[in-house]
Amino acid sequence: MIKKPFFGLGKPKLQYSGINNIEGKDLKEIPPSTRVTLMHKSPGGELGELVLSIGDEVRTGQKLNLREMGEEYLTSTATGTITDISHTTEYTGQTFTSVSIEAKSKDLWDDEFEKTGKDAAPENALTFLSSLPGISDLSSLIEIDNPLNTIIINGLDRDLLVATNQIIVKTMAEHLSEGIEYLKKITGVSRFIFVVPPSLRVEAEQSGAEVEVIEPVYPDATPGLLMKRILDNPVSPSRTFEDLGVAFINPEAVVALRTAFVEGKLPVTKVLTVIDKDNRLTCIKARIGTPVRDILSALNIDVSHGDRLVFGGPMSGQSVYSEDMPILHDTDAIMVQDKSQVNPSGNDPCINCGECVRVCPAKIPVNMLIRLLENGLYEEAAQEYDLLSCVECGLCSYVCEMRIPISHYIMLGKHELPLTEGLEESNG
Repeated sequence: MIKKPFFGLGKPKLQYSGINNIEGKDLKEIPPSTRVTLMHKSPGGELGELVLSIGDEVRTGQKLNLREMGEEYLTSTATGTITDISHTTEYTGQTFTSVSIEAKSKDLWDDEFEKTGKDAAPENALTFLSSLPGISDLSSLIEIDNPLNTIIINGLDRDLLVATNQIIVKTMAEHLSEGIEYLKKITGVSRFIFVVPPSLRVEAEQSGAEVEVIEPVYPDATPGLLMKRILDNPVSPSRTFEDLGVAFINPEAVVALRTAFVEGKLPVTKVLTVIDKDNRLTCIKARIGTPVRDILSALNIDVSHGDRLVFGGPMSGQSVYSEDMPILHDTDAIMVQDKSQVNPSGNDPCINCGECVRVCPAKIPVNMLIRLLENGLYEEAAQEYDLLSCVECGLCSYVCEMRIPISHYIMLGKHELPLTEGLEESNG
């Protein structure tokens, strides 16, 4: 739902989607795929350094170490045979190690975690649970010397038209309190704050955490904005949430942690929202590593040439170049846009109307920032116009009269800035 001031002088009121917007109230199970692809962030390097080999047999829930002398690993989400190992690079330049498994029809579960990893101690959690459904890197929460004092569970979602976190709070509330207890043992943190919209207050109160109710107005559930609103502790660009003793986690990761310790099996399925061409929402459960193609086929969603696939929602999602891309631990939504709905970016320069400045929740002078970013002046953009303060909500692109892809320039700037600084250091 969108509400905009009549005179155009205020911010547009974009409402997060709620449970009532979902087609059906139950999670739809996607049948296991015949092929899953697991991905892990890596620095690249020679594939010969990996201890995995094509032809290796793996079991569901098995820990797959990537290197003999390292802590990197993947968790197999299927029983079958490794058929491909490669490096792939996403559009920001991040390299992933990709492992494809030809899956068998019957799961054979690995029992290593049940035998040796069920003790909820930090060292065991790091050994088996570095990634969980809902979070791709749990290490920042469970480092043994971690100085965290507060963990915020975000029961709202990162983008519009996404209801993944909310459906989990609604349907799995009885598991959240147990998950929080395990998280307390692992992290040593005693204070948990559960952020939810008014419609989920009752479910959140069952968790035993402090409950903070906020109106579902986008982008108020963004972590940077929640820090200021709930803890009155804004984060400067030079610091992280962890530097301030705070971490964020999704309800799904909390439930997955409970599942691991109670059932003795590493979680291999992911809940996500699928948004079709008519903006209908369907919440599904699928194996991590399932290709997008198989999910869309199970939901009878056709994709034609010129349509757009997006991981995430309409404001801050990232385009996917292939239907063969797998869902990852932190994939919370898949959106399909018909080619007739895709608005091309404009080529005209900024007219200095100021709409982006008025709408920015971080109070960034976006009209000045974009001029530097368009010319590749990333250091100046960070020093003079607060590039690193951006919360990446996408509102600036949403209101831009000239259709300048401001959000893309900002993401590119954040990616290029450390590379530029590193190049300067290497040149003395």
